[in-house]
Amino acid sequence: MRVTIVHNAVADDDAPDERDVLVQAEAVQTALHTLGHEPGTLPCTLDLSEVKHRLTDLRPDLIFNIVESLDGKGRLIHVVPFLLDALNVPYTGACAEAMCLTSHKVLAKQRLAAAHLPTPPWIGPWPDDLPNLPPTGPDPAGMPDGKWIVKSVWEHASIGLDETTPLLCDHADRAATLLRERAPRLGGACFAERFIDGREFNLALLAAPGGPQVLPPAEILFEGYADQALKIVGYRAKWDSDSYEFHHTPRRFDFPLEDAALLARLRDLALQCWRLFGLNGYARVDFRIDAAGRPWILEINANPCLSPDAGFAAALDAAGISYAGAVGRILSDARQRSA
Repeated sequence: MRVTIVHNAVADDDAPDERDVLVQAEAVQTALHTLGHEPGTLPCTLDLSEVKHRLTDLRPDLIFNIVESLDGKGRLIHVVPFLLDALNVPYTGACAEAMCLTSHKVLAKQRLAAAHLPTPPWIGPWPDDLPNLPPTGPDPAGMPDGKWIVKSVWEHASIGLDETTPLLCDHADRAATLLRERAPRLGGACFAERFIDGREFNLALLAAPGGPQVLPPAEILFEGYADQALKIVGYRAKWDSDSYEFHHTPRRFDFPLEDAALLARLRDLALQCWRLFGLNGYARVDFRIDAAGRPWILEINANPCLSPDAGFAAALDAAGISYAGAVGRILSDARQRSA
């Protein structure tokens, strides 16, 4: 089968989070070769006419979609899937609508709240969008004191979360005033989310013949962090290999028996997110656990990083699933949906 891997085009001087897609493309291409397919790659830019022309020439049987942005903008992540829909070309992973909905973190939180799934209260976004929607976030004036963190609406990979700068504020009204100030550094749109000070988990999901399989839960540990340090997986922890944070935020998959009920609850919530957002192929759901042991859903990632050293691959290892085997299951899921 001819499989074209589409990914966002990157330049030599792009940041590590942008260039990582090339690592993913190489790993997927190797897996496709192992599975006996004929893989190729297609870097995508804002020139959609050229993308369409190249696809017409390549005539792939299936697209393996790992586009994360266009022109460095995460808010354009859904553009290529919409183009593929218009061209009636089948592709892996989430559909264009699900990709758009999950990538807009506030819209995703609104959907979670409407389904009575636990997600931290929020303020915003700024600038306002979809103003005709009824507000489902908290009324800042009615919120008790607590810490708030300002996050990008569209950008992932912890863009804008620099652990070396103050990221939290103590009052909802102060958080609201920070949105306009911080938006330029956060992709132009941001919101404030109630900070959950506690444990951090992520759960990967992979398509299977009987429905999605939840891979072993992973907890991020903050080793050697001072009591007052901000315990988040920020940009340095993900991308700066020279930083303290990068080397002191390992993940673990082994847990004591007393965590069994919490892990079962996380698995159930991850499956509910898969169904609620109509996900396909593979995904990841990120959680924080508060001091009372209650889980809160932070984000749903419909196309998590597939680099061999990233969390999804680590979860595959913990589940005893080979990387090529997972790529094969993602392909099979896409073929079944397009049949």
